[in-house]
Amino acid sequence: MSMNRTVAQVRITRELQDAEAALNEALLKQTSLFASLVTARRDTGVDAFTGQDALMRLNKSQLQLLGAGGDLARVHGRLLGIGRETGAGIDECPPPAGLVPEFDDAVAA
Repeated sequence: MSMNRTVAQVRITRELQDAEAALNEALLKQTSLFASLVTARRDTGVDAFTGQDALMRLNKSQLQLLGAGGDLARVHGRLLGIGRETGAGIDECPPPAGLVPEFDDAVAA
């Protein structure tokens, strides 16, 4: 059974929102972990650089998630364009590329 445009739009919208929420949740979880690791290092009195390699890898993972978030925002923008092209009547969120220069510059870097 094939899906019609309305069903496709609803499904894609829901799954895109789920993906965006999952990325935000992962960033929050990693940020909480990072804070717990540094707090544990400080509060337990271990050497100031104990676990530094783990913190650096966690930081790298956070940066990769931020990059994935930028890519997902671009997917979102492209899907909005497709919606306009096909007359799907999708609202404007996020702002089209170029309307938020600091975001576009940060993602391009």
